[in-house]
Amino acid sequence: MNICVIGLGSMGKRRIRLLLEKDSELTITGIDYNDERVRNVSEQYHIPCYSSLDHTDIKFDCAFICTSPLSHGKIIRECLNRDCHIFSEINLIDDLYEENMCLAKEKNKVLFLSSTPIYRSEMQYISGKVRKNGKPCVYQYHVGQYLPDWHPWDNLKDFFVSSRVTNGCREYLAIELPWMQMAFGKITGVNVIKQKLTQLELDFPDTYLIQLTHENGNRGNLLVDVVSRQSVRHLEVINEDIYIRWDGKPDSLYEKDIQTGELIQVLTGEYVHTPGYADWINETAYANEINMFFRVIDGAKPVYGFAEDKETLKIIDEIER
Repeated sequence: MNICVIGLGSMGKRRIRLLLEKDSELTITGIDYNDERVRNVSEQYHIPCYSSLDHTDIKFDCAFICTSPLSHGKIIRECLNRDCHIFSEINLIDDLYEENMCLAKEKNKVLFLSSTPIYRSEMQYISGKVRKNGKPCVYQYHVGQYLPDWHPWDNLKDFFVSSRVTNGCREYLAIELPWMQMAFGKITGVNVIKQKLTQLELDFPDTYLIQLTHENGNRGNLLVDVVSRQSVRHLEVINEDIYIRWDGKPDSLYEKDIQTGELIQVLTGEYVHTPGYADWINETAYANEINMFFRVIDGAKPVYGFAEDKETLKIIDEIER
């Protein structure tokens, strides 16, 4: 299978590494307009890399779109027109969604959207417990990290999370809301307080306090920020039958045994961490969604896609307003 990975930054390199770990026989080609990235990735992973799809005559079966979000729509359209199945990183805007969904259907190609937390074993465990219990619950969830610490090797002004349109808080919401709605139900109401706490040159709020109402009676407080000097992911879920606590890493998931009163650690799956990333980032989830992409190509039903994401982005737009 011939695969092109378009965008050779942090996420593109992660996808290449995981694809090679999955199957060393895959033929992978890198594409990036940045000559330094092309050279570095070619040397690091021993794969051919080019500055443009037009600079190679390889017929690709799949394209992984790992560029900045504002460029996704046009690149996806181009790759569909080249008869590729598509794996797209999160988009943050719904540019060309309808057109690309129609084009993928017309060409009988998979249009797959990354939503990594859905494939984390901790989130699957929490979602399963909440749904099985069936009673309304409440939750507190804080997700945050100081924006310059996201990619300290990049100039913040050149990183898409510093733009109002694709800002860091918006990315957090696009990452978290899909799995949260799978766990707690469709969001039917939002109440928002937002403000700017940092002295960073940002033209968007860096802190959101959000009250969420879900269609099945669940409610929660979600704090999202790009201010916290400590990378934070802290969740508590409660009702009279449930107390679950999670602090971002697989070994930090705990559930209270209501009968014994004991707080018990829940180990749900393998934890693979890559140096240089926050300790809550589990490479296993990224590998799981790549595996799911190939399963969908083989006929499996996707768990989250562009149609669902279009609705998620509407909720984020409401929160930002």
